[in-house]
Amino acid sequence: MDLDPSLVASVNEEIARKERLQKRHYFMLSELQNMARDLPGHFQQRIPYDMLSLLASSLLDETVFAILKNLEEIQQMTEKTLHEKRMRVINAHTTAKQELAKKHKDAIEACRNRPHHLPVVKATFDREKRALEQQIEEETKLMHQRLILELDQKVSEQQVTLERAGVAGFYVTNNPQEVRLQMYLLDMMMKISKADLPPL
Repeated sequence: MDLDPSLVASVNEEIARKERLQKRHYFMLSELQNMARDLPGHFQQRIPYDMLSLLASSLLDETVFAILKNLEEIQQMTEKTLHEKRMRVINAHTTAKQELAKKHKDAIEACRNRPHHLPVVKATFDREKRALEQQIEEETKLMHQRLILELDQKVSEQQVTLERAGVAGFYVTNNPQEVRLQMYLLDMMMKISKADLPPL
């Protein structure tokens, strides 16, 4: 009984494809294990072999690399936007301080012919300076709170995206230890995505 040559070719191609996938999986697993050894001890303990194997398996899906690249681009844009917002606030504060200093200098200059007004001018300046410093402190604190909230939101979005993609170790959490662990996993995956992987 002769076998259909196209069927034999198809079976052989499927076997070869599975071998390539297995080779790639082993390569990524080995790389992940090496990277995990470089993590602080208490995080190494939280990334067992099974999790690394699942992580390597999820990276066999090329779409995960595309998701990682997209998340990296979004992260960079977010950081740039937040930095620009922060710089706008800092520049506004610098301008306000300069304007107050100029106002004070002009007021002192105006007192040249009336030196008895100088104590009032200095007292007014000190009061305005304290009020401005308090305002700047409150605005800076509020700005940092908003920036942290925006960053936390981006972290949650990344967690949801990676969880939906079936990437091991990712789920929505705001536990600092879990977030740190996920950051290590994300960093490891980014390094793998830039490695010279065996062909599929």
